[in-house]
Amino acid sequence: MRHGKKINHLGRTDSHRKALMSNMAISLIKHKRIVTTLAKAKALRTYVEPLITKAKSDTTHSRRTVFSYLQDKDIVTELFRDVAAKVANRPGGYTRIIKLNNRPGDNAEVALIELVDYNTVYNAEDAAKTEKKTTRRRSSGKKKGAEAPVAETTEATEVTEAPATEATEEKGE
Repeated sequence: MRHGKKINHLGRTDSHRKALMSNMAISLIKHKRIVTTLAKAKALRTYVEPLITKAKSDTTHSRRTVFSYLQDKDIVTELFRDVAAKVANRPGGYTRIIKLNNRPGDNAEVALIELVDYNTVYNAEDAAKTEKKTTRRRSSGKKKGAEAPVAETTEATEVTEAPATEATEEKGE
């Protein structure tokens, strides 16, 4: 039974699986997207996202922790400089998995895994959506036909102010 066993072993020994995940994470950070099997992509997501979260706080301890997983100084530097700066405001979900057609040789499910903030196609659409959202916002309490009642209330306040000014003028005389 598989009670409590959440990790996909991918048919490999522990050392082979760690080396595989490290190499795939290095390739993902270097190239920003890679094509692999769906099972490996899902396993890579759980491996690389905590590393990106650690990279958001640039301390010596977090650099050493990430280096213990990746074992590549250049990639660790790129992760802490470039990738961490791009994902600074994102609360999580740094990777996206897109399913592709099955591989012709063995009919394996193939997927593209990419860093979300580096895809210019989706980011352009997201920016357009956010622009639309900002133009559609209204202040609370106002409705579409609110211009006519606003004009009436200003006239009503002018009427109420006129007798008050007359009464003060009478007291002054």
